[in-house]
Amino acid sequence: CQRSPRSARALGQGDWRRQAVTLAVPLVLRHAKAHVLVPDGAALAPALARTTHLAVGAHPDDLEFMALHGILSCHARHDRWFCGVTCTDGAGSTRTGRFAHLTDAAMVQVRRDEQDAAARLGQYGAMLHLGYTSAEAKTPGDVRLADDLQGILEQANPRHVYMHNLADKQPTHVAVAMATLKALRRLPVALRPETVWACEVWRDLDWLPDGAKVRMDVSDDQGLGAKLAALFASQNTGKRYDLAVQGRRSAHATFDEPVGLDRATQVIYGMDLMPLVVDAELDPVRYVGRLIDDFRRDVESAIRRSLPQA
Repeated sequence: CQRSPRSARALGQGDWRRQAVTLAVPLVLRHAKAHVLVPDGAALAPALARTTHLAVGAHPDDLEFMALHGILSCHARHDRWFCGVTCTDGAGSTRTGRFAHLTDAAMVQVRRDEQDAAARLGQYGAMLHLGYTSAEAKTPGDVRLADDLQGILEQANPRHVYMHNLADKQPTHVAVAMATLKALRRLPVALRPETVWACEVWRDLDWLPDGAKVRMDVSDDQGLGAKLAALFASQNTGKRYDLAVQGRRSAHATFDEPVGLDRATQVIYGMDLMPLVVDAELDPVRYVGRLIDDFRRDVESAIRRSLPQA
C-alpha cells in the first residue's frame, strides 16, 4: 500500500482523557543528559498525547530490533503514533573500523544521532533519550529511571507497550525491563495499556510454549525494517546486527510450525507481561520460572512419548 507523509497538524487523534492527563502535568526527565526529538516538529505534550504504541529500549538500536511491530503499526498512519524511549547513552559500546578511536562522549553523540535518524525515517511521534549510563540503569537503589518511565507512560498513555523481556541475556536490558515493569505497576488502572509485550534481543523467545508465545507478524514491512537497522552503522561495523535481526525474523517465520506451510515471512516473538502489570504481587522471577518449567515439561513429554513402552 502507498504510505503518505505525516505532518505536525495530524494531532489530536487520542481520546479526550489521554490529552487531559498529558496537558495537566509537564513531563520531567531527571537526567542532565536527557534529550527529546519530535520528528514532525510538534510540541512535546501533544506529541506524547497522540501516542498509541510505545517502546522502551535500553540502548540506541534496541527499539528497531525488538519493537518493529509497533513501528510498522504506526508508520504513515494518522490515527496511530509510535513513541520510542531509549534509556541509556550507549557510551560503553564496542567500536571498530572508523569508530574505533572515538571517545565515549563522541560515541554517545554518534549513537544518539543514529537513533534520531531512525526516528525520522520511521516517522515516530516522539523519540526520548533518557541519558543514563548503563551503570546507573543497573543500580537497584537509583529510582530515577523508573520515575522517568512512569512520567512518560502517564503522559503518553499508550494502548500498547513493547519492552525488553525478563529472560534477556544482557544485564542492562534486564535492568531496564525491571524499571519499565516497576513504572507500569505504578500506573492507576485507568492508565494501564491494553498489551505489554516483552521482546527479544539478546536471547530468542522461541523456547516459550506455544500457548504463551506472542507472535508479531512483520512480513509486510516494505523494507523499512532493513532500512532502520542499517542506520546504526556504529553497531553494524564488525557485528552485523542488521543481517542477524532480519535472519532471526525469517527463521521464526519458517521454524515456528513444523507441520504446514509458512503463514508469514518475518515474525518477532514476544512474552506477555500483562499478568505482572495487573497483579503487583506476582513475583517476576516465579512468573518467568513457570514459563521455563512449562518448556522443560514440554521437552520431557516429547522425549517420553518417543521411548519404548515398558
